[in-house]
Amino acid sequence: MRNVYLVTFFIAVLIVSVFGLRGRHFTQPPIEVFPEWAFPGMKHQPKYKPQSESKFFADGRTDRPIPANTVSRTELRTDDELYLGKAADGSWLRGFPKSITVDAQLMARGHERFSIYCAPCHGALGDGNGITKQYGMGATPTYHDTRLREIAEGEIFNTITHGKTNMLPYADKVTPHDRWAIILYVRSLQRAQNGTVADVPADHRSELGLK
Repeated sequence: MRNVYLVTFFIAVLIVSVFGLRGRHFTQPPIEVFPEWAFPGMKHQPKYKPQSESKFFADGRTDRPIPANTVSRTELRTDDELYLGKAADGSWLRGFPKSITVDAQLMARGHERFSIYCAPCHGALGDGNGITKQYGMGATPTYHDTRLREIAEGEIFNTITHGKTNMLPYADKVTPHDRWAIILYVRSLQRAQNGTVADVPADHRSELGLK
């Protein structure tokens, strides 16, 4: 009878071990039953841990700085229009890169990103009356002056990427595609605030009470 209890106990432990903890996320390292010298391998190979010290390098750090001019594979600039906002002749691009599809989906994305990153300073209408103005930031420009309405889209892209005067760069927060989406939405704000009757298609003027 004793053997039956032992066998039952081991079967229960086995079942719990195999199925009971599947899918569970642990925050602590597992308990190691056998010493590491008994089963050497990849897990116990000599290695540096992040932010630890090293006597091998002159600066004493294990974390090595990124070599100069290193570019992530996902940020390879094979398209100057898309990544730099410049045309083939090196001038600021007017319009949008050929690889960007300008449609309602891009506009909606631009609205979303604008509301997160731009509206706090520039305001929901792009008039410079964002919430930060109430806390003393009074130098935010409006998008609706002549200079910014006539500026090239590529130059706006460059400003978002690298910043300008009091505006910090947003390259680490907004992807190149999303920067173009924001520019499209900014253009829509400018058009909405400075539009004329001539901008309304003839077959829609009656909806506005126009002839």
